[in-house]
Amino acid sequence: MSKDLKVNAQKVKSLGVMEFSDEGILFVGDNISGAIIAFDFRSESKATTKLEINVYDVDSQIAAILGTSQSKIQINDIAVHPVSDEVYLSITRGHGAEALPALVKVDAQNQLTNIDLANCEFTSQILNNVPDSSQRIGLRGTMGSPPTKKEIAKSKRPLRILSIVDMEYHNGELFVAGINNEEFCSVLRRIPYPFNGTESISNIEMYNIAHDQYESRAPIRSMVVKNIDGIDQLVAAYTCSPLVLIPLSELKDSAKVKARTIGDMGNGQPVDMIPFNLNGEEMILVTNNSRSPLYIPVEGLNNAKVVTEKDFDRGGKIDTGPIIPFGPMGKAVMFTGTSLRIDLLNERQFVSLNRDAETGSLDLETLSTMLPIKMHNVIGDWDIPRPV
Repeated sequence: MSKDLKVNAQKVKSLGVMEFSDEGILFVGDNISGAIIAFDFRSESKATTKLEINVYDVDSQIAAILGTSQSKIQINDIAVHPVSDEVYLSITRGHGAEALPALVKVDAQNQLTNIDLANCEFTSQILNNVPDSSQRIGLRGTMGSPPTKKEIAKSKRPLRILSIVDMEYHNGELFVAGINNEEFCSVLRRIPYPFNGTESISNIEMYNIAHDQYESRAPIRSMVVKNIDGIDQLVAAYTCSPLVLIPLSELKDSAKVKARTIGDMGNGQPVDMIPFNLNGEEMILVTNNSRSPLYIPVEGLNNAKVVTEKDFDRGGKIDTGPIIPFGPMGKAVMFTGTSLRIDLLNERQFVSLNRDAETGSLDLETLSTMLPIKMHNVIGDWDIPRPV
């Protein structure tokens, strides 16, 4: 494959998880094609006004500019441009085989723009050994109940949607978490950028405290690179919800790597891990589709005890038991509603795709890193006027 291979926009079949380089290259996973797309947005300039993103019913507004209905819009990820601070959203428009990708930008005036993919400069790299397009996600019920219609619909989705679950850019390399088509299918891909057609693929195994088993099929859900114990390591989170460390030096082609489990957040599925600074302390924000976000101090991950099945009584563990959460998990932080996707907007604020706790609306909102909430769903003493 030639270096920096150009691809036609019409070959982009889907846009999923996203990651910006420090210079403004936007990497987007195309799971249907089994490829990484790299859009060149390095020419973007700093906004002349302070950004405060608050776009309510954002899926309805996206539907309007794409000429479709709100029910046909799915927002897959958000990412903040490192220079302009504008917010990019990867979109699926429609359902099933007829679905189309779209890329939407939100600027400093909270205006939405549909980016014409055909006029974007970008390159692509096809991934090796992604799941075959005929493979499907397994079908199971919930806690002994028969499968619901939504669970049946989930089982009809192609396994290939897990080819690219999360990405992290670090020192000229893109780290890609997902699965491949082998039995030991949880993998981390290490891809140099600019693309040159090469990748190294490491198989990843880890001990899941909640499940009380070693797992080699579940993909990493979210990850960041941090210097832990004096070396660069991936800090990664899995479903139900182990926190693991993986030294970058171990991620070599064809290597079978045993991730070091240092904790468990409790049952649920991590969504995003965002590094930030809070009052001068390095932190990692971890959001989850089933529980409150956590603030984890990076310092607390140093010298963390690595655990195995020998450290616990045998058997599965749930939140009502005394063990979970376990390890250096930091503290839960107040959050109203649910963050479906989140990124760091600037040194003091996040931008989050929120499902409102009361109305159910889907909103793109700026939140303080000190306390990531909006006050419209909170009524307290200070909201009640004092008697005259």
